[in-house]
Amino acid sequence: MAAGRRHKGGGHDDHEEHVDEAWLVSYADMMTLLVALFMVLFSISSVNTSKFESLQRSMQEAFSGKIFPGGQGLRQTGGDDQSTKLGSSSAPPSFAPVQERKGDVGRKREERQLQQLKKQVDAAARDLGLQNKVKARMSKDGLRVRILTDDLLFGSGSATPNPQAAPLLAKLGTLLSREAQHPVVVEGHTDPVPTGGSGFTSNWELSTARATAVLHAFTKTGVSQRRLTAAGRAYLDPITSNDTAAGRSLNRRVEILLPRTARTP
Repeated sequence: MAAGRRHKGGGHDDHEEHVDEAWLVSYADMMTLLVALFMVLFSISSVNTSKFESLQRSMQEAFSGKIFPGGQGLRQTGGDDQSTKLGSSSAPPSFAPVQERKGDVGRKREERQLQQLKKQVDAAARDLGLQNKVKARMSKDGLRVRILTDDLLFGSGSATPNPQAAPLLAKLGTLLSREAQHPVVVEGHTDPVPTGGSGFTSNWELSTARATAVLHAFTKTGVSQRRLTAAGRAYLDPITSNDTAAGRSLNRRVEILLPRTARTP
């Protein structure tokens, strides 16, 4: 019995000794966490400055639009723009350069065509000795051919072409019929001197009749009537002052316009 009691007492003593050492587990866990915390703090405090600056530059270039389209917009809006969402009806940004290139090709091709026609008109005027009466020039509207009427196309107050104008009108009509790509607008221009005694009630009728006469001459050389338009501008578009006889002579003219047709995207 005594021995049994001693055994029980010994067991009790062993259990008490185990309880007293249980704090070591928690202590070890806390020390492990502290070591991990200090390592994280140390790694944060020792930043590689050169690598950080390199990363910063790379990110700025990526979102500046140099690397991929729309980068600048993404940096400013955070990518929340409706145009970037799936199902948006707007065309992807990559389509715009393709359309622009197609438009550039069309405009350049048209520019070459009109420049070629200009050279042909200038050559025809030189061949006929009319380089001082016929001038072709490129403008923002297209190709314009200016013909002074005095001593060439019409007499004073008349809308009937002079015989000496026939070779010029035939040559111009032939060039226009071969070109066959652009509309042709024939404009009549006069000075502000009243048309009394000429058979026309005003310069409006006279300028329109002259444009129509040139138009009819072109149809005889094969220019399609669908391409032709006659317009009378009277004295509203002078190219110089009407205060002198020389100025009024320059303002009496017929202009042929081939308007640009290539569309800008």
